[in-house]
Amino acid sequence: MATVTTTTTTSTSTNGPPPPKTIQPPPIIPATSRLFKPLQVGKMQLDHRIVFPPLTRNRNADDHTPLPFMVKYYADRASTPGTLVISEATAVSHLEEGQDNTPGFVSERQVAAWKQIIDAVHAKGSYYFQQIWGMGRASFPEFMAKKGLKYRSSSAVPMAGVDAVPEEMTEDEIQEIIQSFVDTARRVIAAGGDGVEIHCAHGYLLDQFLSDAVNKRTDKWGGSTENRARLVLEVVKAVVDAVGADRVALRLSPYAAFQDAEKGDIHGQYLYIINELKKMPAPLAYLSLVEATGDPGALIFGGKSVNQGRTLDFILEAWDNWSPVIVAGGYTPATAGWAVEEHYGKWDTLVAFGRHFLANPDLVFRIRNGIELNKYNRPTFYLAKNEVGYNDYPFSDEYLATHAKP
Repeated sequence: MATVTTTTTTSTSTNGPPPPKTIQPPPIIPATSRLFKPLQVGKMQLDHRIVFPPLTRNRNADDHTPLPFMVKYYADRASTPGTLVISEATAVSHLEEGQDNTPGFVSERQVAAWKQIIDAVHAKGSYYFQQIWGMGRASFPEFMAKKGLKYRSSSAVPMAGVDAVPEEMTEDEIQEIIQSFVDTARRVIAAGGDGVEIHCAHGYLLDQFLSDAVNKRTDKWGGSTENRARLVLEVVKAVVDAVGADRVALRLSPYAAFQDAEKGDIHGQYLYIINELKKMPAPLAYLSLVEATGDPGALIFGGKSVNQGRTLDFILEAWDNWSPVIVAGGYTPATAGWAVEEHYGKWDTLVAFGRHFLANPDLVFRIRNGIELNKYNRPTFYLAKNEVGYNDYPFSDEYLATHAKP
């Protein structure tokens, strides 16, 4: 936030004029900021700009099907009508269900379970996007071996701290994964979802092709900036052709070093993607971007974060309001208000809250009314198949009083 400096010159002191007087502008109040200005996003008319983002929480069954208590979790966070709710990352094929208790959107059983969640979000008057991904070498090698599945990536480059070396994906496997994204997007829309967010971030499969630290291929899927971006662009175009651009979004994490998926030329790589996306006939529903402060390697696991202090401005400038942009990365209500009013004030921007939305099912209501937030409990973030640290965070007394049934 800028400060205003004024100088007074009426003093008769022999020591010269008084020092400049610094005036701090009044703080931005989140409730009166653009956080609560409605916004059209794809086919959705959102009532505010506070987004519930994808959060992997390992609450699915062993067969990667959502457990029944997940319906309450998602519905609670959709409790303020007009909220955009985005699911946790969901596998596009059984081959990509690479970790314990993460979900898929493939089998009839999985689709039926997700449909209950989608319907519950819609019943609250809110909107629902499914984040979809492949895991690639981020899968657990032992887990894949136990299931008799291939451990694979863009190239045969192991991840730090992992003994197993992934196999380089073949041309047939690349075409299959593109089709898997398409098929899963169709299943989501058929189940009532408002759209899909394609995950190309944080060192998962599409990001493994994008990263020159991981992708060492010499065919059309690797080498140059254009070739390394080919898979994510092919996936986006194929999914758009299948379900429509206004039902498709893309997530990117330009600065994340998580899972060693770094890029040597961040600006060149991502500006190429943005420029190619803008050549499409219609804009995506939205673009989702992770700030440098949102690198999971540092934010969650205490690892390296090599790009702190760098901004997403170069992407928003190039995107130029082609469609709205979601930003994420450790925001608080106060900094989110500042972001939409000042830092990103000239763009249609929304702000995602991860940990705070986990701990506050009524987060939108709390921010609107200036109510203190529940504190999140990190040790319970990933308790598999458990409602502790998941469905036991309370609504505020004020919310309960306001929404009490007569």
